[in-house]
Amino acid sequence: MLGSLPKAGLRALGHPLSGGVRGYCARAGQLQGLIFRQLFEPVSATYTYLLADQATREAVLIDPVLEKAPRDAKLVQDLGLNLLYAANTHCHADHITGTGLLKRMLPGCKSVISKDSGARADILIQEGHVIKFGKFALETRSTPGHTDGCLTYVLQDHSMAFTGDALLIRGCGRTDFQQGSPRTLYHSVHSKIFTLPDHCLLYPAHDYTGQSVTSVKEEKELNPRLTKTLEEFVKIMDGLNLPKPAQIDVAVPANLKCGIQDP
Repeated sequence: MLGSLPKAGLRALGHPLSGGVRGYCARAGQLQGLIFRQLFEPVSATYTYLLADQATREAVLIDPVLEKAPRDAKLVQDLGLNLLYAANTHCHADHITGTGLLKRMLPGCKSVISKDSGARADILIQEGHVIKFGKFALETRSTPGHTDGCLTYVLQDHSMAFTGDALLIRGCGRTDFQQGSPRTLYHSVHSKIFTLPDHCLLYPAHDYTGQSVTSVKEEKELNPRLTKTLEEFVKIMDGLNLPKPAQIDVAVPANLKCGIQDP
């Protein structure tokens, strides 16, 4: 997959173009003082992301999954990190968030989610909010359409973005439940994600084909849905006729409380 990534963008980020994309995920950020780990939960095909400042050890975890919270907490402890925030990109329908359990396992950790999600959390955020950890920061961009409360978190140098379900690798989140709107999603992706630099690496909340990362340039050129016109995109999304997510009746109520371990 490395061959499909824009090499100029990887060089700009200091990557030696060897070791594959997963090698980049694990190492390149550390050269800039950023610890970065991409973690996977196979049942819901969910990616969780750990970012930390190598000097201060302050950390953020994005989209933790309940069943993998012990794994995540152990990694945080093994690396000697101080987890400040467990942040969700949106109120998920396919798994229960691990934020509530992580708060119990790692005292001092605060839960974060969009104010527009309708969910409970320690910190409710909107467009423009900045999540700081050490010398690093994640800028918040509101990207509704999959749900009203979808957020994309962008590293302050615009080298990386975490798109949740708004934009997937060669796809996007569905728009047929939880306030979904194909028109809104199309606008969100084109105005908030595709306006990032072409070399910006995009990390989604899910992948079902074994891929782990893409870029703005790739998706602007190759995404089979979002390269279409707005009307073509709406027609595609309205015609998907997908089955109801298996865990939605359990996951959404739990996630509105930011996890079943939250009081």
